[in-house]
Amino acid sequence: FSFTNPSLSMLLTLSLVLLLVHFVTKNGGGNSVPNAWQSLVELIHDFVPNPVNEQIGGLSGNVQQKFSPRISVTSTFSLFRNPQGMIPYSFTVTSHFLITLGLSFPIFIGITIVGFQRNGLHFLSISLPAGVPLPLAPFLVLLELIPHCFRALSSGIRLFANMMAGHSSVKILSGSAWTMLCMNDLFYFIGDPGPLFIVLALTGPELGVAISQAHVSTISICIYLNDATNLHQ
Repeated sequence: FSFTNPSLSMLLTLSLVLLLVHFVTKNGGGNSVPNAWQSLVELIHDFVPNPVNEQIGGLSGNVQQKFSPRISVTSTFSLFRNPQGMIPYSFTVTSHFLITLGLSFPIFIGITIVGFQRNGLHFLSISLPAGVPLPLAPFLVLLELIPHCFRALSSGIRLFANMMAGHSSVKILSGSAWTMLCMNDLFYFIGDPGPLFIVLALTGPELGVAISQAHVSTISICIYLNDATNLHQ
């Protein structure tokens, strides 16, 4: 067992989430007039039920909201974890595919379990749309089963690719700008504002991408849950 950079990054993320909850729940809980911390937590909390209600159809409100706590945990953890790589000398844990795969694969397993719980063996019909001619059934089952299984990878690959590409670009340009600034050469010093301005221009959009990936992950989980519970309806 070794304590690695990803372990430290995820531990810091968990600490930030718990610290935010502490600020809101101290002295007996929320206030009738919310402060800044309470407003932030309420905003994060209210964000999850909306995509759950919009994306998961065919279920009663109570059943839909049973999924909200699990989705809320994933969304909040992603919301705090992704932007950490924008901090200088920090570590982007979601730029490692093994980390994102370790987060997406259990979600896929859980959604599959939910599908069997709600539909029994009829859940297997997700690989065979209704009305398909019998001779085409074996081919369509294979074609539907492969993308269904790749859902365990797709969420992790999407998050990994977006985080690695954007954060790597910002860090490479930042390192280039700093190196040019530190060189004792007038030509490099004059040319330094170019990479520096590019870094400043990319910082805002990259921070937006990091935050929006939490929203994308939430929508993906809701869509997969809708497919597992409602099948081809």
